[in-house]
Amino acid sequence: MRTSNAVPHLDARLAAAAAYVRPGSTVADIGCDHGKLSAWLAGSGRCPLVFACDLREGPLQKARETCAPWADRVVFRLGSGLKVLAPGEAQDIVIAGMGAETIMEILDAAPWVFDGRYNLILVPATKHSLLRRWLARRGFALQSETLCTAAGRWYAVMNARYTGVCAEPTGLWCLSGKTEGQPGAGIYRAQQLGKLKKYRLGLAPGPEADGVDALIREMEEDKWP
Repeated sequence: MRTSNAVPHLDARLAAAAAYVRPGSTVADIGCDHGKLSAWLAGSGRCPLVFACDLREGPLQKARETCAPWADRVVFRLGSGLKVLAPGEAQDIVIAGMGAETIMEILDAAPWVFDGRYNLILVPATKHSLLRRWLARRGFALQSETLCTAAGRWYAVMNARYTGVCAEPTGLWCLSGKTEGQPGAGIYRAQQLGKLKKYRLGLAPGPEADGVDALIREMEEDKWP
């Protein structure tokens, strides 16, 4: 039994995500897992209503326990991605704790989020560059990013909004986004460059390999988008 209603401590990744949630908005925490973010958003008073959503019953039960002191402000939904929500039920949407490709699939399966009224907070665990490219191609503007580390891993917490303006981003943009000048940006870029060089090793000679070589040179020359 809980003896205190203190909100949970958030690691740097979840704290950065919480900072992008608009005060007073109804928020959906997709892939809520243990429910710490949902509990913080409800318990801190930042959001009057939180939808805590997860694909599996086990994590959702943990979220119910974590959010118990603020149960009047948290609605729990079991199901896949944004299928658990009706359009307009939440204005701010957090999708964290999964790879970029899964996040892209979740958004593609919910065409109603292609609307400027929704504030998206996306925290890809892997393949940040793929998500930045997908957002640009689908007409989402990357408004801001926050670099942070949690459990020894770098995260880029992304805040995006649909504008309808589709673009083909550069390689530098995909790999760096809006991280220039942030604490740790040099280390983050070095990791991205290392992944790019590893990818290059698997390419046969040709236009794609030439393009990757050019991008590697740009990054080694410390160029930014």
